Order: sequence, then structure tokens, then C-alpha cells
Amino acid sequence: MCSPLQRALLVGGDHEAVVCGDVRLTYRELAGRCRRLAGALRALSLERGARVAVSGANCHRYLELYLAVPSAGYVLVPLNARHTDAELSYALEDAGASVLFSTRPPQKLPSCVEHVVGLDESFEVLLGSSSEGALDACDEHALAGLFYTGGTTGASKGVMLSHGNLVANAMNFMACWRFEPTTRWLVAAPMFHAAGTIGVLATVWAAGTHVILPTFAADWALDLIESERVTHTLFVPTMLAAVADEQTRHPRKVSSLRYISHGGAPIATETLRRGHAAFPDAELLHIYGATETAPIVTLSPHEDQLLDDARSRSCGQPAAGVELSIKRTDGSSAPVDEVGEVAIRGPNVMTGYWNKATETTRALVDGWYMSGDLGYLDSEGYLFLVDRAKDMIVTGGENVYSSEVEEALFAHEAVLEAAVFGIPSARWGEAVHAIVVPRQPVTERELVRHCRELIADYKVPKSIDIRTEPLPKSGAAKILKRDLREPFWRERETRVAGS
Repeated sequence: MCSPLQRALLVGGDHEAVVCGDVRLTYRELAGRCRRLAGALRALSLERGARVAVSGANCHRYLELYLAVPSAGYVLVPLNARHTDAELSYALEDAGASVLFSTRPPQKLPSCVEHVVGLDESFEVLLGSSSEGALDACDEHALAGLFYTGGTTGASKGVMLSHGNLVANAMNFMACWRFEPTTRWLVAAPMFHAAGTIGVLATVWAAGTHVILPTFAADWALDLIESERVTHTLFVPTMLAAVADEQTRHPRKVSSLRYISHGGAPIATETLRRGHAAFPDAELLHIYGATETAPIVTLSPHEDQLLDDARSRSCGQPAAGVELSIKRTDGSSAPVDEVGEVAIRGPNVMTGYWNKATETTRALVDGWYMSGDLGYLDSEGYLFLVDRAKDMIVTGGENVYSSEVEEALFAHEAVLEAAVFGIPSARWGEAVHAIVVPRQPVTERELVRHCRELIADYKVPKSIDIRTEPLPKSGAAKILKRDLREPFWRERETRVAGS
């Protein structure tokens, strides 16, 4: 199987491959650095399949590792740079990583880590002293990477993705959007997350350009879009909301931006409206997926044309070669419009969780990946998500989907961020609770009255906490509902233990 980098070198060796600060590399230069990186790893006497970890901010060196490590026959292990030493050490030991490239290695390294290289001048010294190695290990069934889950749902698990999984994702993206030599992809999300690397192989395959944003800031992202004539990008919803607000307040020349995708978390229609108003020339694309699915599952192109349509709340239809089924609790398939667990099957689905047979068996059932998301399919295969199974609120015997309540809150012009979850209630079992960060002054009473106009009374938050500080987020900019929810349930458990 010809690698994307080999094709880019053939059809566009002199095309600009990377823009990262003051560094600009052609594909010929990028390929040379990747080959020297492969040679450096082989000089360390690593066995084929050895795990090579990376932890740091987005940069051209991170991109080189992403391309070179799997193609040299090793397994890439991207780690969340915002994790604590304990979390990083856990993942390194769990993966059995032999090499770590990092700007901030943990103080106490597991014994498996034999070599540590900085993502700075140390990296350049390594490449400068290395001969070139081959980049030809592209067996579609071979393991390409261990991608540790984001930590919003508990202990991280190493998702095993093969070369074939990653190629299937790239082909699905290219079947939906035009990727060509003139493509200039803004790498805005962190590269340890699937959202950060979702467009890498497609852009390389087309011999396009990566414009790398080291860490996300709305003004910085817009400045790069303007100065580098960015054409494509992906923002997670919190990023899209931030850049839309910044562009509205301080407009840049962003007419080059033709494609904006979003994914990684549910999004409110109001956020989409603001995004479309801020970037009227760009097509909006909703992508639904998971680390376990490499990540693309469904696609909703031209979402900007659906904002007044019921399907604006849809994640779109399955990508080519991807099969969806809505499963009931007994394992049977649910009919059209019935809510159940979203199950996914296709060449994009992981081979399993690293060293976790029980979790793998639970997640992969009869060839289907059980996502843990609740949703339904309409008559034309459009997927509508209603919640994560763990986030569904059962209040007074009624099921309330937090995403629906959040959608109602975001429809109020004062709401910048919102998170909805269940808290203990002696009367209701669980009560609907919201935490809101406003963009302008608003009261709890105003928000409750607003919600009553849009959703049934039992879904309206029983309480709303208005805060001035941004909501806590993971390194991938997902709101950490677990952290918000935990104090309420901890207080309840403390009372029960003391009774």
C-alpha cells in the first residue's frame, strides 16, 4: 500500500508541506526529515512494533513523528500534553513505550522508557546525526498507533488503530471534501486528539499544506487564516464558538476559508448560526465519530444550508463503507426513529483496546463497536444523537437528554457556554441542573423562562448556576461534565456514609 507521503513526494515534491511559525518545509524536505527520523529510531535498535510516544504542543516535529513512526514499522503513541505526571506515566507504562518525545517528560519515568528526546533542538541534533531509513511499512492490518482516550469518561484506554483504519478515515474525508495541492489545512485542535490529525493524511495525499497552530487561541487562529490563506480546518464546538465571536468583534479577511468542519462534541444550532454568520463563504460540515472509529462515522456536508431544517440537529449519514445500527438493550436492531445505542461497523473500526480484553469484548460485539451514544436513524439514514448513555437524566420517571436542554439554553443570546447534567434529588431521584457561562448579564429566572418556551416543563432545569469562569475542558477542548457533576454526587455519598 503506497503511503500518502510517497504520493505527495511523487506529485508535489516542491509543494509547501508545512508552515509552523518561521519553519516552512516542502514535501521533499519533509520526507527527508521523516526518513532521517526513521533512521534514528532504527539506530536505537528498536524491534518492529515498538511503541514510540509523543507528548507536546502542535508543531512540525509532531507531524513528522505522526508520519514517520508508523511508516518505519513502529507504533505511535500520542499522549495528552495536559495530563499530570501520574497520567502520563500510566499511559507510558500501559503502552510499554520504549521512546518518548516530549517537551515535558514526567519526573519519574516507567522502566520501559529507555530513550527521551525533547521536541526542541534535541530533536534536531538527533536528526542531524542520523542516516536515512526506509518508510515502507504500510501493511493495512499492522498496528499504526495507540491513541489513548481523552479521559472524560474515566481511565484512559489505548485504542489500537491499524494503517487500514487511518487510511479508511482519510479516504472518507476526501470523498466528502475536495483535497488538492491548493488545500491549506489549519491544524487547530491538539494533535494528540483525533480531531487534531483528522485531516493530516488527506492533506498529505493531496500534496496540500499544513498550517500548524501550536496552541489554540481564537485571535491567533484567525490571524493565521488571514495571513496564510487557509482553506480548510476543523474546530471542536468550543473553538468554533470562540473564533465566531472573535471574528464578529474584530473581523479579519477570511474569504480564503472554504471549508469548516466541526466534531468532537455535540454542538448547538445557535453556535452553527453564529459560525455561519462569521464565515458566510465557508461550507459547514458536521463530523461524528470517536477515537475508536479513526474517527469518521457520519458526515453532514453543507450543514450551513440546513440551519432552518430539522436535519440541522443531525450528524449526517454514514461515511462510505461505514454501517450504522441502533441497538436495543437486548441487542436487536431498533426501527426508524426509535432511540437506542449507536453501533458502528466498517474498515474504520479499531482492532481493540491495548491489553484490555474485557473492555474490548464489551465494546466490540459481533463485529459492531458499541459507542455508548444514544441516538436514532430517520428514514434516509440520518443519525440524530440525543445523549451519551451515561449523561441521560432520569427525573421523576422521565428521560431527559442533556443535549436537548443545552440546545434550548444556547438559543438564548446571553449564553456563551452551557453544561447540563443530573444532580441528586430526594423528590425527583435526579434533578436537571445547568451551569452557564454568559456573554452578557442574565439571570437564572430569565433562563428558566426562556427554556419553558422551548422544551417540556420536566426538562427545564430545576436550578441554574451562573459562573464567570470558563467551564473546565479536556486537552481536546471538550467540556468535562464529569468534573462538574462530581461535587454534587460526592456530597450525597458523604451524607449517606454518615447517616
